[in-house]
Amino acid sequence: MRIAVCAKQVPDPDIPPSQFKLDSTGSAVETPRNVSPVVNGFDLNAIEAAVQIKESIGGETEITIISVGNDFALDVMKKALATGSDALVLVDDPEAENLDAAATARVLGAALQKHGPFDLVLCGRQASDWDQAHVPLFVAEAMNLPIVTVARSITIDGTTAKVERVLTDGYQEVEVTLPAMITITNEYGEPRYPALKGIMAATRKQPVKYTLTDLGIANDQVQPLMQLQGLEIPQREGKAEFIEGEDDEEKGRNLAIRLREEKLI
Repeated sequence: MRIAVCAKQVPDPDIPPSQFKLDSTGSAVETPRNVSPVVNGFDLNAIEAAVQIKESIGGETEITIISVGNDFALDVMKKALATGSDALVLVDDPEAENLDAAATARVLGAALQKHGPFDLVLCGRQASDWDQAHVPLFVAEAMNLPIVTVARSITIDGTTAKVERVLTDGYQEVEVTLPAMITITNEYGEPRYPALKGIMAATRKQPVKYTLTDLGIANDQVQPLMQLQGLEIPQREGKAEFIEGEDDEEKGRNLAIRLREEKLI
């Protein structure tokens, strides 16, 4: 069985918002240069799901991680290999640095077809930079694959995947015929920590690299369909109101009156 996991390199979501700046045009976010990027957290959940499937079905199961972007931090991307994946494919091209969801899906679909075929394609439910969750849907549509979203567990039975989907008030059980795409949510389970053996093995593996030209994609085919009108950094203001009174009893009474006026009690 061949499993592909789509993974995205993103700015570390734990960076304080105050560290992010807008560029001179006000249309892009500048990430602090002294902070390394990370693999999107939901994509790490997808890699964990792939490894669990590999462990459960055994046999000659192969996991390939595929990513689209530019100027990859290889030490970061190779960490994704260390928990049991077999290969890393990077579409590394300057024109792929700031793709919108439609263009990213086009490039990912081309990479999946070139390096495939795959029996199962896994993605994180969304990326932590834009939180749009569009790309898996677009890829599935372009490749004519059935898609199941926000999976918390997957069981492979022959050519069928039995999936539990997360709902707001419980979960839903569905079955899908392979090949298929499934997006993974964090309820699937925490990604495991890589063992030393896995880290050493990942260090020795070299990624397969493609450019857009290698995939037969011209630069004009990845121009954004979505027009970004502008970005703004939210402004937060803290306001405090001090409740006065002759003594603690009066202060408490005045506080209760003020809270009632604001309909907080």
